[in-house]
Amino acid sequence: MKTQMVILTCLLLVVLVSGVSAAVLDPDLVLYFDYEKFSGDTVVEESGRGYDGAINGKVTQSGDGKFGKAAHFASGSFLDLDGPNINPDDIPTEGMSLIAWINVEAVSDMAIFNARAGDNTWLVHPEARGDGNYRWLNRSPGGTTIFDIRAGKNKANEWVHYAGTFSRAAGLAVLYINGNNVGEEKARVGTPIAPDWDSGARVGFNIDNNRPFNGLMDDLNIWKRGLTEEEVNTIMNDGVDGFLAVEARGKLATTWGRLKTAR
Repeated sequence: MKTQMVILTCLLLVVLVSGVSAAVLDPDLVLYFDYEKFSGDTVVEESGRGYDGAINGKVTQSGDGKFGKAAHFASGSFLDLDGPNINPDDIPTEGMSLIAWINVEAVSDMAIFNARAGDNTWLVHPEARGDGNYRWLNRSPGGTTIFDIRAGKNKANEWVHYAGTFSRAAGLAVLYINGNNVGEEKARVGTPIAPDWDSGARVGFNIDNNRPFNGLMDDLNIWKRGLTEEEVNTIMNDGVDGFLAVEARGKLATTWGRLKTAR
């Protein structure tokens, strides 16, 4: 009973420190698909925001994930995230990080995630590329490119950790492959990322039905801030759950220090 009370107290402190509902795992975590839960024709989204992915085509569960189970995307299949109904407060504008384990079946143009604004701006391109590298891109309203990184070596039939980060405040975008910085670019403009997904948002296929993802995907997570290299590597090695546990311990230590100082 004492142990349970300690755990409950710790959880309560985390919620108080973060200032968000206990149902939301992290205020900056927008989407999180660990692919552990398929329910009928949807894949359950685990951030606490409830943005479950509607299966279009053949997206099936596989037991061969990096952390438990994964999703296998047949070419031309995708998860529809109902972009127009995403809460505007949840859409990354001041920064963005997109992280996933991928195991593609061929070296070709494959979209990990794609979103398009109401003004038809293609606002993000995290891709494995047919020209042999990976891509990370964000655009401003009206289609102005903030950065466009193409780097790394695209590999088929093996697990690769993809992580693209961008911080508007720092004015820097970085692409990490398997935890290593393979390319970075200073922001070309100081404007924010386009603020809506009104023309759609998908996992595994572009909105215009191009660049289909074909292969396995695990632990897709999207954040509305630019993660650090240390944070990217923690997520790569320990998964999102492990990262959130580390983050929670840090918040508890800070809070406990403040409480002791105030005594």
